[in-house]
Amino acid sequence: MTSETQDLVRLDHVSQRYGDSVALDGVSLEIIPGSHLALLGPSGCGKSTAIRLIAGLEPPDGGTVHVSGRLASTAGRVLVPPHLRGLSVVFQDLGLWPNLTVIDNVLLGLAGSGLSGKDRRERAREALANCRIERLADRRPAGLSGGEQQRAALARAVAVRPKLLLLDEPFAGLDLGLKRHLYEEIRHLAKTFEATCLLVSHDPMEATAFCSEAAVIEGGRLRERGRLEALLASPTSDTLREFVDQLPRRSN
Repeated sequence: MTSETQDLVRLDHVSQRYGDSVALDGVSLEIIPGSHLALLGPSGCGKSTAIRLIAGLEPPDGGTVHVSGRLASTAGRVLVPPHLRGLSVVFQDLGLWPNLTVIDNVLLGLAGSGLSGKDRRERAREALANCRIERLADRRPAGLSGGEQQRAALARAVAVRPKLLLLDEPFAGLDLGLKRHLYEEIRHLAKTFEATCLLVSHDPMEATAFCSEAAVIEGGRLRERGRLEALLASPTSDTLREFVDQLPRRSN
């Protein structure tokens, strides 16, 4: 069996520039089905750019992106559009439409699913129930708390039952207790729908609580990749050294 069929996502020597700024510089990265991978690094290092390239929201300037064994993007071209990649994204700004109710936001995410109207509504109701906000179906985002808005965005993402769930710092600003609760629910949903998760984060507590694997990007380049526990035991990147300094010390 080739690596293309084993990897859910593979970036091969991917590069991306925005004007004179280099976001990614020859990054190669694999995501294995069933893993929860933390993508770590300082602000502006290229983490969100990697998410956008994996999702097919833009093509790379160089290199290739494979999804589920298919060549999905190559230099200057998106070959497989986002809705055919079997993935969902929850961005930091959530992207909820303010003029739509919660359930209509979820239904909008199912627009290209090929399901009948009745089946889409049933799927949307199921997603809201899984995220414990079914009672909020007819509210608009402005009438929700921050945590409820996060759940609405998550419900929209899991309603399509993605193979890969991309989380681009979606819970920034929430307190640690609520974050832990939401990540436990995401872990449960990922297991239920057999989804792989990629989490972009600056928070060491968040990353260690949710992910067992990690990749570190600094200056647009991949600096470390492996089991998060092993990387933290012997960090070589500035990012993970700072993570270790922020984690609570274990008592003897």
